Amino acid sequence: MGSHCFTYVITVLIALSVSSVPSSVSAKTSTPPCEFPAIFNLGDSNSDTGGLAAIYGYDPPPNGMSYFHKPARRYCDGRLVIDFIAESFGLPYLSAYLDSVGSNFTHGANFATAGSTIRPQNTTFQQTGYSPVSLDVQWNEFHDFYIRSQTTRQRGGVFEKLLPKEVVFSSALYTFDIGQNDLTAGYFLNMTTSQVKAYVPELLDQFKTIVKNVYDQGGRYFWIHNTGPVGCLPYILERLPVTAAQMDKAGCASPFNEVAQVFNRGIKEAVVQLRKDLPYAAITYVDVYSAKYSLISQPKKHGFEQPLRACCGHGGKYNYNVHMGCGSKMKVNGKEILVGKACDDPSVWINWDGYHFTEAANKLIFNQIVGGSFSDPPIPLRMACHRNQAHS
Repeated sequence: MGSHCFTYVITVLIALSVSSVPSSVSAKTSTPPCEFPAIFNLGDSNSDTGGLAAIYGYDPPPNGMSYFHKPARRYCDGRLVIDFIAESFGLPYLSAYLDSVGSNFTHGANFATAGSTIRPQNTTFQQTGYSPVSLDVQWNEFHDFYIRSQTTRQRGGVFEKLLPKEVVFSSALYTFDIGQNDLTAGYFLNMTTSQVKAYVPELLDQFKTIVKNVYDQGGRYFWIHNTGPVGCLPYILERLPVTAAQMDKAGCASPFNEVAQVFNRGIKEAVVQLRKDLPYAAITYVDVYSAKYSLISQPKKHGFEQPLRACCGHGGKYNYNVHMGCGSKMKVNGKEILVGKACDDPSVWINWDGYHFTEAANKLIFNQIVGGSFSDPPIPLRMACHRNQAHS
């Protein structure tokens, strides 16, 4: 992480002091950092701050133990990358659009839900664990929110205090982190790697459509994450068959990571096309795959002791059991006991519950990507409102 933090400092200094930074804002004066008044996020569990919990009411302890000290409607022991992004701009954590209690949307809204996919699934949440709130549904929610927030805000009073001004939508940052569940869904339907790869173009087309829809609604600044190394997650390693020859040096399943990389190359190409199609947009592609894999493949370098086992779970090689997840309980001799327990110190573990990263891992991932060394164009998050002429 040290080299990336150093790169971040240097990058910020250059961005703030060099007058010739290629930007549509100014070629003669120093480019100012971006001051996003709000963030609108679309995604899955990697950035869900309460969407799925609002629907199904499931985020039991010990979720939230490390930071919030109670369940905070996140599937993590603390904060997510999206939380650190909000913090970096001095913004409150994003309220989930679907959460009707105690939400404040003046600084943006989060449409992500755990289990979400780009394309709609033909199964129920109870059957497979994939959310009915796919990316097209999240877009519909955003579109509805855009319209109704303005008509409702005009009523004044508390509505004016809890809903964003119209100008916020065109100056906000739009973040995307989705795609992982589309890849794993195919495998859990007994598809081969070739079959999963075959539907990736369809996913990319649907993804581009949603980004264009947001642009047409006034969105201009996009921060787009690719998907992480799914072959390193305990729930994949435990549930899907992998031969010894298919394991890499880090202990991850290569076939699943290769599919993720196929998807990521497609997302990067989609971003290139979107820059051409959306002339006034500033679109940053962020390689979170590499940031996450660096933690897992070099855990000791980053201060971690457990790269592949889940901190919170029950049994097995990876401390993961699909029937007894984090926070699960069972009755023994008529007494209810906690089975899905957390490890003593989540800060030295990378994986939280078999699916998601710990707060400590999320913090390091954010530290790696915030400076721009994992981005295309290679600009810091604070400069993501500026279009790079080389990519126009």
